[in-house]
Amino acid sequence: MTVNPTHVTGANLIAGEEHQAGATTFVAHNPTTGEPGKLRFHEASPAEVSRATAAAAAAFAITKTYSSARLAEILEAVAVEVEALGQLLLDTAREETGLGLERLEGERARTCGQFRAFAALLKEGSYVEAIIDTADAPGQPRHPDLRRMLFPIGPVAVFGSSNFPLAFSVPGGDTASALAAGCPVVVKAHPSHPATSELCAQAILKALRATDAAPGTFSMLQGNSVQVGQQLVQAPEIKAVGFTGSFGAGRALFDLAAARAEPIPVYAEMGSVNPLFVLPSALEARGGEIAEGLVASITMGAGQFCTKPGLVFVVDGEPGRAFAGRVAELAGRQATGPLLNQGIYDRLTRQLDHTLGLPGVEVLTGGPSTGGVGLVCPETVLTTTADVFLATPELVDEHFGPVAVIVRCRSVEQMVEVASRMQGNLTATLHATDADDDKAAALQSVLQEKVGRLIWNGYPTGVAVVAAMHHGGPYPASTFPQHTSVGATSIKRFQRPVAFQNLPDRALPQALNDANPLGILRLVNGSWTRDSVVRRGDS
Repeated sequence: MTVNPTHVTGANLIAGEEHQAGATTFVAHNPTTGEPGKLRFHEASPAEVSRATAAAAAAFAITKTYSSARLAEILEAVAVEVEALGQLLLDTAREETGLGLERLEGERARTCGQFRAFAALLKEGSYVEAIIDTADAPGQPRHPDLRRMLFPIGPVAVFGSSNFPLAFSVPGGDTASALAAGCPVVVKAHPSHPATSELCAQAILKALRATDAAPGTFSMLQGNSVQVGQQLVQAPEIKAVGFTGSFGAGRALFDLAAARAEPIPVYAEMGSVNPLFVLPSALEARGGEIAEGLVASITMGAGQFCTKPGLVFVVDGEPGRAFAGRVAELAGRQATGPLLNQGIYDRLTRQLDHTLGLPGVEVLTGGPSTGGVGLVCPETVLTTTADVFLATPELVDEHFGPVAVIVRCRSVEQMVEVASRMQGNLTATLHATDADDDKAAALQSVLQEKVGRLIWNGYPTGVAVVAAMHHGGPYPASTFPQHTSVGATSIKRFQRPVAFQNLPDRALPQALNDANPLGILRLVNGSWTRDSVVRRGDS
């Protein structure tokens, strides 16, 4: 059956067709009310997973030949179709996630902006990183004519995340960057928002039909168990994986992919505690302002941002304790929003109970859930000393929800010691003044080895979709810190280099032709240029 746009069916959408062969079904739940949805969604059967990956492999034989302009046309069409879903998409996502309309409107704009940003990148063309070293290059040892550029890697498996039903899910940055590279995509939709996922998948398929793209360029599989994702990662047709989610799930997929007969890369962003350090002069100069911004960052989206600052470090003493008290006071006034799903709620509740039982940990506000309607966890602020923190490995674990731990250090020097013993994180934040330059420099020197993004006098929540953004970090924040899931460089995860030696001009891709017919910026004999190349013997 061909897909019927904007009509949610509960089916898997494979190469433009609806499939409901699987006997297992599931429903979504409204996290605000706890009520189950009325529509049942069909978990993809093993045969349907195989069908989707085979279709992606067949499509890759075609999409790898698409020009940059052709791929850009597809991406722009996707943005148009996602926007065309209008209020239906926003209302569906709100019901499945409990997120507000303003938040979802912003996320939709960001999602469509990602597709258009990649379209612009493709039109400019230099993303293929064309490099040419001619055989007669002056000042170089004699060598063959060598030319190198990036090509699409092959079909990509994408796993939708729970906390961003649009920007990191079916039409998210992993899907956008993979399609931009010329790679077909098979998405494993997140079971927390299956209807939202299906609507977005229908929009993508409509865009593919409008641009006459190859069947199999995109498929979406539903599933509430781990089996669908496991089979998808193990499918021989899949050549890379994009994932945003928990550490446990991301590491499991990474290990599964590494154990294949042909290991493949897994680009997993797995969250972090995002340490925030407030140096003494900043605390004295604007402690109240920092407390307000910090609480807004901790509680944004009920604390379910992977960039939420979960650990806060201050120097102990009267100013530090007053700051901690002010943070707790402000957090206690916040209206508590629901967590996204039962699994997140259960994990956070268990972890919070465990943390509260650790010696040396004090509750300033909040604590365990008191029950009631919906998946609600109170805004919780805990405190402890740096000595306890350093002796308690569990305190570096992420609390995915509105929970933060304020750690009181004896001195800035102990802050540096704490920073040096931390694991990899997505971000770290420094609040300082000019009076702290030497101390801040010591912290920065340590932290920039531990994180993918360092923030000065700000807050880590909010990830700008621009070329300079890096949304990754050393393990365990991600499995591949070199390239990020946000921004222009995310396309490089789904490309691989090929070098050509002594090929005649007629046999080379256009990006490497002597005349540079695409007019792109290329590195020729060590210099960046858009000029044509003249080989020895040419006139």
